[in-house]
Amino acid sequence: MLRTLSRWLDRIASAKTLLPALALALFFMAYLMPLLAERMNTAAGHPVEPIDVLMFKFDPALIQRMVEGYGDAGRAVYAEGIATFDLAYPLAYTFLFCLALALLFRNRPYAPFPLVNLLPLVGLVADLAENACIVYLLRAYPASSSTVASVCTVASAVKWAAAAGVLALIGYGLIRLAFRSGGGSQGPRVAAESVAEA
Repeated sequence: MLRTLSRWLDRIASAKTLLPALALALFFMAYLMPLLAERMNTAAGHPVEPIDVLMFKFDPALIQRMVEGYGDAGRAVYAEGIATFDLAYPLAYTFLFCLALALLFRNRPYAPFPLVNLLPLVGLVADLAENACIVYLLRAYPASSSTVASVCTVASAVKWAAAAGVLALIGYGLIRLAFRSGGGSQGPRVAAESVAEA
């Protein structure tokens, strides 16, 4: 199943699919997610930070305090946002990352490992698990669960680690692609032509 999915991504990956995927991900990142944050601030009555932007903070108590600080209206807005915007956004950026890795590493002898274009799925699963934990904590309040909050911190760390790994691989792939013809001034031109023709 995974190999079939990987081959499908290799087959559809091109500039024609990458650019719309990039535009969609940027639309979420630059407009919809900030809109959700603004709505949360308005509902809470003061500036608040979404739980899912915390990076490598293994502090379940902090998450529980944040849930409390949102207030009833803020918690309702956040839960609704996760069920809509923040459900679609992980799918959008995961598809973008998968396409980028497929373009950079398909049929390349320097591909770091088999099925490299599926690495973003690790982040997707972690992101969705994190979102599920957040929704549970928001809707269960005032009841609280340190176990769910702890799972949330782990899922968040895996999500960010996977994203960092994907971005590092994209950087590596771009460097190899740019200079695969032997370096020099022709490298970047060859790379651009290679992606455009994919």
